[in-house]
Amino acid sequence: MDAPSPALIFETLNGYQRSAALRAAIELDIFSAIARGERTSSAIAKASGAAERGVRILCDFLTIIGLLTKDGSGGYGLTQDTALFLDRKSPAYMGGAVKFMHTDELFNSFDRLTDAVRKGGTASDVTGGTTAAEHPIWIEFARAMAPLMFMPSEQVAKLVDPDANKPIEVLDISASHGLWGLAFARRNPNAKVVGTDWPKVLEVAKETAARFGVADRFSTIPGSAFEVDFGAGYDIILLPNFLHHFDPAGCTTILAKCHKALAANGRCVTVEFIPDDNRVTPPPSATFALTMLATTPKGDAYTFAEYERMHRDAGYSRSELHPLPPTMQRVVIGYK
Repeated sequence: MDAPSPALIFETLNGYQRSAALRAAIELDIFSAIARGERTSSAIAKASGAAERGVRILCDFLTIIGLLTKDGSGGYGLTQDTALFLDRKSPAYMGGAVKFMHTDELFNSFDRLTDAVRKGGTASDVTGGTTAAEHPIWIEFARAMAPLMFMPSEQVAKLVDPDANKPIEVLDISASHGLWGLAFARRNPNAKVVGTDWPKVLEVAKETAARFGVADRFSTIPGSAFEVDFGAGYDIILLPNFLHHFDPAGCTTILAKCHKALAANGRCVTVEFIPDDNRVTPPPSATFALTMLATTPKGDAYTFAEYERMHRDAGYSRSELHPLPPTMQRVVIGYK
């Protein structure tokens, strides 16, 4: 048995330094500089407009935590992950996510985590936390998180509509940047997509549709998903990263509304952080429950067993769980 050690406690108390270091490197575009061939602290400093001493200390720290490599001559390099996700020229660049993940709203919610634990839900000054009507944080989310969602949205479209050759009607709930629904339109020339979200957020989705050249097959329903009329006859209804904001009763309510709006053989597709039944594995999905505790009144990271029960209570005949590698999320498909 190993001797007791304060190392993990010390590292966790200093955990904010890791995110601060990554944010600084993103803001200075250090990963892109290294990708261009600037490997020494002096060359990186010149490219980023920073002090050599500052760059050397920051890059050493990033090496220690596994985001950079360092060779015997002092040259820095990118890891496989940073090359793909943090070089600004990479199509999978996700550096912009810092604009959402480090917003004051999220920081303030975690500053009050003790109060949230006592209360059992967010202690934010904003009633409803991030679920408040037309919360401006979702405009930032739509713009900042889109690059991170591009690959998984394409994977979901391939999973659900593999042939991509038949006319389909798709409803994208909480459409945000629009990528989840528009992935179907990009692959299938016979797909028509309807997005619902807050009005200002839908403007971002419209921009995405225009950029993809599918604006003529994209329409919108502005407003709360709990209140607007979806219409009917959809072949596919998408619920990407939406249900975790609500309690089981709220999830069942929206799932039942989707069930009613589906065509006879329609499917409801949920993309979520889904932990195992023990609620502690896999860590990226299981820890997401804390984010919901800090930022929402009643949200959670639900297990598949809980999603199965919600779908059954909402009238679905069956539901399936699918992995979505290499992402941290999973897909639940409910069949009408």
